[in-house]
Amino acid sequence: MAFHPIPGIVPAEPPGSAGQSSPVTAASAAVAVPSADVPAEAAAGTGAVPVAVLVPVPTDAELDGVVLDASKLHVYQVALELHTQCSVLVAVLHRVVRDQLERASLSVLLNTAEAGGRRSRRDKARYFAYARGSATEVAALLDVLERRQLAAPAAIRSARRLAIRAIQMLTRVHQRLSE
Repeated sequence: MAFHPIPGIVPAEPPGSAGQSSPVTAASAAVAVPSADVPAEAAAGTGAVPVAVLVPVPTDAELDGVVLDASKLHVYQVALELHTQCSVLVAVLHRVVRDQLERASLSVLLNTAEAGGRRSRRDKARYFAYARGSATEVAALLDVLERRQLAAPAAIRSARRLAIRAIQMLTRVHQRLSE
């Protein structure tokens, strides 16, 4: 992993390496101390030395094949497709409706992702419920588009099918988590 140092901070030497030069590793870069660029008065008088933690940044090769929990969920994939369709459904001319549709469809996706990243059943259920509410909002906005003839009927039907499917899936997963 590559490390990106913080300006003014130098990595601390690992225990037992007094004066030896060695490459920065995850173990040796876990704690850092201020360099000469940091004013002495920052640490003077308190007996404390300011420290910084260097966080390893994974390389592209290390990230290949990494899949986040949410993207494993079928409902996440449906929400992603719903957002993709909604983001191009309405002409820029109707910016208020377009903005609301994009926000609601993005909320379905993001709350589903948030639920997928949570560990407790209660937290997961809460975020899936938020996502369901946003999916219902998307369905209502699609009704508005249809009534006002702001988008192609076939595109509205396609997006509505995805919204209904997302609502069904989110309802079911919320029910299972709430049992």
